[in-house]
Amino acid sequence: MCWKGSSSWCWPMRHTPAHIKNVPGRKSDVNDATWIPDLLAHGLIRSSFVPPGPIQELRDLTRTHKQLVREVVQHKQRIQKVLEDANIKLGSVLSDVLGTSGRRLLRAIIAGEQNPDKLAALASERLSASRETLAEALRGHVTRHHRFLFKQHLDMIEHLEKSVGEFEAQIEAALQPFRPIIERLVTIPGVSATAASVIVAEIGVDLQRFPTAGHLISWAGLCPGLNQSAGKVKSRTLRDGAPWLKTVLVQSAWAASRNKDGYLRSQFLRIKSRRGPKKAIIAVAASILTAAYHLVRDPVPYRELGPVYLLRLDHERPVARLTQRLRTLGYEVEIREAAA
Repeated sequence: MCWKGSSSWCWPMRHTPAHIKNVPGRKSDVNDATWIPDLLAHGLIRSSFVPPGPIQELRDLTRTHKQLVREVVQHKQRIQKVLEDANIKLGSVLSDVLGTSGRRLLRAIIAGEQNPDKLAALASERLSASRETLAEALRGHVTRHHRFLFKQHLDMIEHLEKSVGEFEAQIEAALQPFRPIIERLVTIPGVSATAASVIVAEIGVDLQRFPTAGHLISWAGLCPGLNQSAGKVKSRTLRDGAPWLKTVLVQSAWAASRNKDGYLRSQFLRIKSRRGPKKAIIAVAASILTAAYHLVRDPVPYRELGPVYLLRLDHERPVARLTQRLRTLGYEVEIREAAA
């Protein structure tokens, strides 16, 4: 039904589940106002995935934690921009501008110190850069305006880092009932403890809502769509799915693709050679989610297939296919390996 006083905007069109758009019927806001209740009365609308209370609370914590980490990164980038504006090339001599030495230097600059040699003496002796190189990088033109910006950004970073630590402690406490599941998930290549907590927060631990791993992959938005007409494929783009889960899985997939002794890297290289790195990394992310589905649903350990698993399939599948073809034609077939 439409909101009172509005003849052009109805809520059903805005909050319609994706699957009921495939049900035949005329599509408009006004028609949807009566059409969607009819679908509901006839049982044609599936319920949305709503996790239980503890999982929802964990989801709030993990999502807010990620937003706070993003804000920390944004303020670090702004500090780097101010450093460049002041002609201070601190990023070229320090691997982490906001590390222990970097923060000590920034605090001294905020306090008004401008002598490059005195500033360089505040850095740690373990730095690979020499004192002369560091002093040359600190030779810039810092104004009062720059010092004000440095102070604001640095104070904000320290405040956010404190909040991030408090969220991490709260997430750790909320994950205690699911600790065995987390321990199984981190055995998947590329999946860190943080990624495992996000997976549990996003999909929950009761997977009855997803009959198969394919249903979960589709819900997460990791399977390509198919827009085809008259035999011509127009689009295979991914839908949005679950963006909080998808981004973590893609990050885990990139980490897994660098593991030289794992199945996921061999899968990535195999698909990358034919379809490119973007499609390959989505396929690896889908494989990680498939493994997570089974590890969450069943108390079984992760089994590494190894880097030669796909090569073995390349050898076995054509042999099995050709053998079956000959048997279909009425021949008895016996397969033996050729002598070396």
